[in-house]
Amino acid sequence: MTDEKIYRASTTAPVNIAVIKYWGKRDPALNLPTNSSLSVTLAQSDLRTHTTASCSSAFSAPDTLILNSAPQEISSARPTACLTALRSLRAALEDADPKLPKLSTFALRLVSVNNFPTAAGLASSAAGFAALVRAIADLYALPHTATELSLIARQGSGSACRSLLGGYVAWDKGSRADGRDSIARLVAPRSHWPDMRALILVVSADKKGISSTTGMQATVKTSALFQTRTNHVVPKEMAEIEQAIHAKDFESFGRITMRESNSFHATCLDTEPPIFYLNDVSRAAIRAVEEINTRAGKIVAAYTFDAGPNAVIYHLEENKDLVAGSFNFLLAEKQGWDGNRGKAIVAMEGVLSVDDKVAKILKDGVSRVILTGIGDGPISCQEHLVDEQGKLIEA
Repeated sequence: MTDEKIYRASTTAPVNIAVIKYWGKRDPALNLPTNSSLSVTLAQSDLRTHTTASCSSAFSAPDTLILNSAPQEISSARPTACLTALRSLRAALEDADPKLPKLSTFALRLVSVNNFPTAAGLASSAAGFAALVRAIADLYALPHTATELSLIARQGSGSACRSLLGGYVAWDKGSRADGRDSIARLVAPRSHWPDMRALILVVSADKKGISSTTGMQATVKTSALFQTRTNHVVPKEMAEIEQAIHAKDFESFGRITMRESNSFHATCLDTEPPIFYLNDVSRAAIRAVEEINTRAGKIVAAYTFDAGPNAVIYHLEENKDLVAGSFNFLLAEKQGWDGNRGKAIVAMEGVLSVDDKVAKILKDGVSRVILTGIGDGPISCQEHLVDEQGKLIEA
């Protein structure tokens, strides 16, 4: 009798925001980076991808993916590399135990939902591929660790390997040609320094004008600053920020984070033609953070920008009113302050004495805010997006 059971597994996976940026590939096919990187995993209560992986002998080929209710292309090289690797691991289990159902031979039906804008500089591909790999690994009952699975997630989206772990996570660039040592590594769990918070100023929810992949390859080919950053700046800052994390030294953490963000974007500007990910609103956010730190007499807020204009401002829980509260005074009418995190913040009048022009740019340019903090890695769940008949569950 043919087994037509619908097999399902679901997981949620987090966004991570790098403080040491990944930019450039030494092997585009394997997604091997030219430099190591380090990120903070953010809380899934605020930012996550929820994915259900399902398979059945009743499903017809090819594999399919639905993201936010829209069908997606899944036959391109990156998703194919992930699915092929995961199927190979499952097939090895089936070969070792003939009693196991032959899930590796079944077509996959993948359904994902983000609770944040896709492709808007909020690391959607990192959370997406981490959720995809973790959900299929659970579906296939793979015994592999998160670090081992990071080798696979990396092939889908480089930064996705970091979203397979929680807390403070490094992605070591490795040196092997086959990439076996280019993996995610836990620097410290969330519990080590749980007070880290992040205020995200969403400047634009539109797709980036220049994708990260296109931008970084142009930088590798044309930037004179690139080699200095890769060979000298990043290795030094990786060592320093890991030390700051272990010591729970926010001033050092913040100084390195801002310096590294500036270095990354300087390299983008040094690319031919120059890449402009920041805009006037981004620069106004930088001015505001500088003003808060000046008023505090020390670094209590640290900005960083990925390949997009959205500002991520790290701070500690003890300084949430001084940092997030200062922005709340300017941006109180924006969406995002109404959750539990927002209700716990006291608006701080008079901290930001930025000139009227800067305040106006922020008020006009920020579309919403996201309040979040450090979080854990992927979480398996029983809330499936595909029903027992293999049909999409509508929201």
